Amino acid sequence: MAEKTEINETAKKQLEIDQKARERSTAEYNYRMRGKPTPTQEENDLAMLGVHIIEHEDDGSGPDTFRGPGGAPPPEVDPEARRRSLEAERSSSRPATYQTKSKE
Repeated sequence: MAEKTEINETAKKQLEIDQKARERSTAEYNYRMRGKPTPTQEENDLAMLGVHIIEHEDDGSGPDTFRGPGGAPPPEVDPEARRRSLEAERSSSRPATYQTKSKE
Protein backbone atom coordinates (compact mmCIF):
# COMPACT_ATOMS: atom_id res chain seq x y z
CA MET A 1 0.00 0.00 0.00
CA ALA A 2 2.87 2.34 0.80
CA GLU A 3 4.30 1.75 -2.70
CA LYS A 4 1.00 2.76 -4.27
CA THR A 5 0.96 6.02 -2.27
CA GLU A 6 4.55 6.79 -3.35
CA ILE A 7 3.67 6.13 -6.99
CA ASN A 8 0.62 8.40 -6.73
CA GLU A 9 2.73 11.20 -5.19
CA THR A 10 5.38 10.80 -7.90
CA ALA A 11 2.73 10.87 -10.61
CA LYS A 12 1.17 14.02 -9.12
CA LYS A 13 4.55 15.76 -9.00
CA GLN A 14 5.26 14.79 -12.61
CA LEU A 15 1.81 16.02 -13.67
CA GLU A 16 2.48 19.36 -11.97
CA ILE A 17 5.85 19.69 -13.74
CA ASP A 18 4.23 18.85 -17.09
CA GLN A 19 1.47 21.43 -16.54
CA LYS A 20 4.01 24.16 -15.73
CA ALA A 21 6.01 23.29 -18.87
CA ARG A 22 2.82 23.36 -20.97
CA GLU A 23 1.82 26.76 -19.55
CA ARG A 24 5.30 28.17 -20.25
CA SER A 25 5.26 26.77 -23.80
CA THR A 26 1.79 28.22 -24.44
CA ALA A 27 2.86 31.63 -23.14
CA GLU A 28 5.97 31.62 -25.39
CA TYR A 29 3.87 30.59 -28.39
CA ASN A 30 1.30 33.32 -27.75
CA TYR A 31 4.07 35.90 -27.43
CA ARG A 32 5.63 34.84 -30.75
CA MET A 33 2.31 34.74 -32.57
CA ARG A 34 1.22 38.25 -31.62
CA GLY A 35 0.32 40.56 -34.49
CA LYS A 36 -1.28 39.49 -37.72
CA PRO A 37 -0.05 37.65 -40.80
CA THR A 38 1.78 39.46 -43.56
CA PRO A 39 0.46 39.59 -46.21
CA THR A 40 -3.06 39.91 -44.84
CA GLN A 41 -5.99 38.06 -46.37
CA GLU A 42 -7.19 41.33 -47.93
CA GLU A 43 -3.79 41.81 -49.59
CA ASN A 44 -3.92 38.23 -50.89
CA ASP A 45 -7.41 38.79 -52.30
CA LEU A 46 -6.31 41.99 -54.04
CA ALA A 47 -3.27 40.23 -55.48
CA MET A 48 -5.56 37.51 -56.89
CA LEU A 49 -7.43 40.27 -58.70
CA GLY A 50 -4.19 41.58 -60.23
CA VAL A 51 -3.39 44.44 -57.85
CA HIS A 52 0.36 44.86 -57.26
CA ILE A 53 0.94 45.70 -53.59
CA ILE A 54 4.24 47.36 -52.74
CA GLU A 55 3.58 48.49 -49.16
CA HIS A 56 2.18 45.87 -46.78
CA GLU A 57 0.18 46.69 -43.68
CA ASP A 58 2.22 46.65 -40.48
CA ASP A 59 1.78 43.27 -38.82
CA GLY A 60 2.40 44.66 -35.34
CA SER A 61 5.46 42.52 -34.61
CA GLY A 62 7.90 45.45 -34.50
CA PRO A 63 11.27 45.66 -36.21
CA ASP A 64 13.12 42.53 -37.28
CA THR A 65 15.75 41.81 -34.64
CA PHE A 66 17.50 38.75 -36.03
CA ARG A 67 20.24 37.82 -33.61
CA GLY A 68 21.62 34.70 -35.26
CA PRO A 69 21.72 31.15 -33.90
CA GLY A 70 21.28 30.92 -30.15
CA GLY A 71 20.35 34.59 -29.83
CA ALA A 72 23.89 35.79 -30.49
CA PRO A 73 24.44 38.72 -32.85
CA PRO A 74 25.77 37.76 -36.29
CA PRO A 75 29.59 37.73 -36.10
CA GLU A 76 31.62 40.48 -37.70
CA VAL A 77 33.72 38.97 -40.48
CA ASP A 78 37.27 40.17 -40.95
CA PRO A 79 37.76 40.57 -44.74
CA GLU A 80 41.33 39.26 -44.54
CA ALA A 81 40.24 36.17 -42.60
CA ARG A 82 37.47 35.56 -45.16
CA ARG A 83 39.99 35.83 -48.03
CA ARG A 84 42.34 33.33 -46.34
CA SER A 85 39.46 30.95 -45.67
CA LEU A 86 38.28 31.05 -49.28
CA GLU A 87 41.85 30.61 -50.53
CA ALA A 88 42.36 27.56 -48.31
CA GLU A 89 39.05 26.12 -49.47
CA ARG A 90 39.99 26.57 -53.11
CA SER A 91 43.44 25.03 -52.64
CA SER A 92 42.01 21.93 -50.95
CA SER A 93 39.65 21.33 -53.85
CA ARG A 94 42.45 21.25 -56.42
CA PRO A 95 43.66 17.89 -57.69
CA ALA A 96 46.88 16.52 -56.21
CA THR A 97 50.07 17.29 -58.13
CA TYR A 98 51.98 14.09 -57.41
CA GLN A 99 53.28 11.50 -59.85
CA THR A 100 51.42 8.24 -60.29
CA LYS A 101 52.77 4.98 -61.63
CA SER A 102 52.23 4.55 -65.30
CA LYS A 103 50.58 1.41 -66.54
CA GLU A 104 52.89 -0.58 -68.76
